[in-house]
Amino acid sequence: MIDWKKLDDKDMLKAIAEDHSDKTFVIFKHSTSCSISAMALNRLERSWNGDEMDKVDAYYLDLLSYRDISNAIADKFGVDHESPQVLVIKNGQCIYNNSHMGINYQSLKEQV
Repeated sequence: MIDWKKLDDKDMLKAIAEDHSDKTFVIFKHSTSCSISAMALNRLERSWNGDEMDKVDAYYLDLLSYRDISNAIADKFGVDHESPQVLVIKNGQCIYNNSHMGINYQSLKEQV
């Protein structure tokens, strides 16, 4: 089970971008009205292994409620907006991103 933190404030995004510890952040951008997004989220949650990902902070962004934060993510990390989309952030940089059916646990795990 993923221990999601709700990304609902630009200050949270700023803290993620400015973190230069060994911490890894995963941001999942989810459209609550999209069936593909729901399927990608479900696949990720079913595969997630908390023991393997214990050093990862996972953030969930509801795109419909917080589009401004999604836009800020695109600007800050230089990644075109897509939905659904997953980003891996380390040392203030986006080191990996994928969208739609390209979102999978194994690829995320390889980045950690």
